[in-house]
Amino acid sequence: MKFVAQDLNTILDSLRDLKVDWQDDTAKRVIDTLEAIPIKKDYSLKEVQAFLDHNFEDGLLICRLFLGLSKDQFTAVLRTTLDKIPAGVNGYKANKTKFLAALEELELLEIMATTANRKPLWSDVLVERLRSGRGSAISGQRRGRGVEDFVEAVVKEVFGDQYDTRCTFTGQRHETAKCDIAIPSKANPRIVIEAKGYGATGSKMTDVLGDIRKIIDAKRSDTAFFFFTDGLTWKQRKSDLQKIVEFQNAGDIMRIYTYAMEQQFKADLWQLKKEFGL
Repeated sequence: MKFVAQDLNTILDSLRDLKVDWQDDTAKRVIDTLEAIPIKKDYSLKEVQAFLDHNFEDGLLICRLFLGLSKDQFTAVLRTTLDKIPAGVNGYKANKTKFLAALEELELLEIMATTANRKPLWSDVLVERLRSGRGSAISGQRRGRGVEDFVEAVVKEVFGDQYDTRCTFTGQRHETAKCDIAIPSKANPRIVIEAKGYGATGSKMTDVLGDIRKIIDAKRSDTAFFFFTDGLTWKQRKSDLQKIVEFQNAGDIMRIYTYAMEQQFKADLWQLKKEFGL
């Protein structure tokens, strides 16, 4: 084969739009089921059971479409509501009454009625595209930033302005690592905090293990390291969370906190402020 030197513009000019049909067999089945649902002022669990019995996975997809939740969010919330009952088809078949009651607890019936009786507008289509596209990315950003802002508010209450945020701190032997909060400063931190919030599973939940490892390797042995996190999707990534717990058990992380542990988090910061003389 003869070598031919190619240029960027020629390749760019040859590119074409890769248009595809977004409707696969599942989408077509779900659309058919949705169109067959009668418009009523009120719905009962009988309607929900009907499409779950017909095709469980399609029915579950319909439920989360009404609720406006991503698959990760819906799975996490449903598992929490079901408690010890499996969220899959076997759990449904063995515990239909409790399974349907869990969906009712998520206000599925009210949302179905509101959705079915809402007068449609042409802008609805564009709003939905905005929500599922740009809105999804913004939700993820705000979820994570919300946890960071919450942690910063508590730190500010305890330490005033003696802290740096979203910075690279200097630790042992001048090693550095990124963290969300360094107290009292990034140049000589006595406390470092990493804050992460999740609403969907994905690589970021695994990537945080690397971020934690970098902090552990860089910080001084007498620097307290706190990890603050929350989000039901951790229940779907238990192996990753277990590794973080193992870091804590080994003494590499002083403590792991969630929103429910706010008072403990605050108390520990006050205690360290006193011990470190900050």
